[in-house]
Amino acid sequence: MADAGDVRRLALGLPGVEEIDSDGFDFRVGGQGFVWSYPERRPGRRRIIRTDIAVLFVGDEAEKQALLLGEPGVFFTVPGYDGWPLVMLRLAEVDVERLTELVTDAWRMRAERAQVTPPTLPPANLP
Repeated sequence: MADAGDVRRLALGLPGVEEIDSDGFDFRVGGQGFVWSYPERRPGRRRIIRTDIAVLFVGDEAEKQALLLGEPGVFFTVPGYDGWPLVMLRLAEVDVERLTELVTDAWRMRAERAQVTPPTLPPANLP
């Protein structure tokens, strides 16, 4: 089970990331958000920052639909995000390994557009 602390640790471990001051978490690369806490809005009520739900940049509508249809218990969307390549992620439904993949993918898509150099990974130890 992942949480907001895991999001913060993972995001800040990536090159070129800045954390924006907020009531939850909000991370950007090249001035563009790639993961932030969900600002839940309900009619007639004040906005609530949900740190148990992350908003993730997913690149395009096809990827968004694949995630929403493939894992509806993990990902969801709301009408205010229609037309945007963003999904909401229920952090309690993923482990840290899966969260690492999702945050890194979101960062990579934004970093490529901002021309941030991705980290160099060590070579795999092959037998």
